[in-house]
Amino acid sequence: MSVKHPVISITGSSGAGTTTVKKAFEEIFRRGGYNSAVIEGDSFHRYDRKGMKEAVIAAEEQGKDLSHFGPEANLFDKLEELFHKYSATGEGQSRKYLHNEEEAEPYNQDPGTFTDWEDIALDTDLLFYEGLHGGVNTAEVNVAQWVDLLIGVVPSVNLEWIQKISRDVGERGYSPEAVTHTILRRMPDYVQYITPQFTNSHINFQRVPLVDTSNPFIARDIPSPDESLVVIRFNKYRDQDYPYLLSMIHDSFMSRPNTLVVPGGKMGFAMQIILRPIVGEMMERRRKALEF
Repeated sequence: MSVKHPVISITGSSGAGTTTVKKAFEEIFRRGGYNSAVIEGDSFHRYDRKGMKEAVIAAEEQGKDLSHFGPEANLFDKLEELFHKYSATGEGQSRKYLHNEEEAEPYNQDPGTFTDWEDIALDTDLLFYEGLHGGVNTAEVNVAQWVDLLIGVVPSVNLEWIQKISRDVGERGYSPEAVTHTILRRMPDYVQYITPQFTNSHINFQRVPLVDTSNPFIARDIPSPDESLVVIRFNKYRDQDYPYLLSMIHDSFMSRPNTLVVPGGKMGFAMQIILRPIVGEMMERRRKALEF
């Protein structure tokens, strides 16, 4: 962890709501005039799209499970190296994963490939990571130890499955059976490497549906934000002005001494008023440290 070169990490699986958190932070950075080095978790996958398909087939032939949730398909050591080096010097290396034609065209590469490793920009105020493993901790690596603000974003598991099935079937052309197979294949790694991060995160945002999601494999639509609540658990940052938050967020309430519940449609707003002062204090400490 670092005062001069802080690291902020958003961790959560695809479809969990990390994009909403990322937009909230982008607005905080814009309004504060903070220059961030943005790191996408996909950049630290071990395989490109073609290589991952081949690796999954090879693993299944050997009776093994391979998924983007586990260490075999990721470069956890490179991610920890980046966080460690940045926290010490404000420097490090990253690359981009090119998801689609639009992202790939400027690099004259195919979608589903990586760009070359490059030095991140100098003179940034902080490093901002968004992906699957921003707080991962295994016997071999401990990424979480270098993170100054770790945010967990996780829907209830049935909601997460509904979102994945809807996206992969509707946008990526997979069959429901294929997506279900992927969910089952990834489950051991999810339990071992994704879920534990939310125990140690500093603040968790968990979206909980208010409609029946008991069988996510036959659900026809994704519960909307207005059909959800967001449970916000404070771990490291328990010392909040809860009366102020309750007054600012209509229809919010406390379910435990360190847990605030807000309407799903107010998630982005809640993030703004909770996270903005935390980042502001972080940047003020940085400014003072750099003066000496």
